[in-house]
Amino acid sequence: MPAKRTATKRKQPAAGILLRYRDKDTAYGVTRKTTTRIARTLGLSETQVVHVALANLARQTLPRYEPDDGPLTPEQLAAIDKLVPQGRLKPSKRLF
Repeated sequence: MPAKRTATKRKQPAAGILLRYRDKDTAYGVTRKTTTRIARTLGLSETQVVHVALANLARQTLPRYEPDDGPLTPEQLAAIDKLVPQGRLKPSKRLF
């Protein structure tokens, strides 16, 4: 009698994208050769180079936080003071 096969859970494929390199370097894409040269120069893998490039693009183009509507109200400052652990350092109300 043949051994029973047990059902094995199949791993879900990792979510990812297909990266198609350009035939020549442009303002909106690079060749595989360029990516390889960058990787060698930085001591990174080609995947890491792509991640670094995307992280730099995100820092350049995406807002980091919503702009403030104005200075904090006394109520907001009091709420912050309650949340700050009391110790030797005194929090500053201004950064500059």
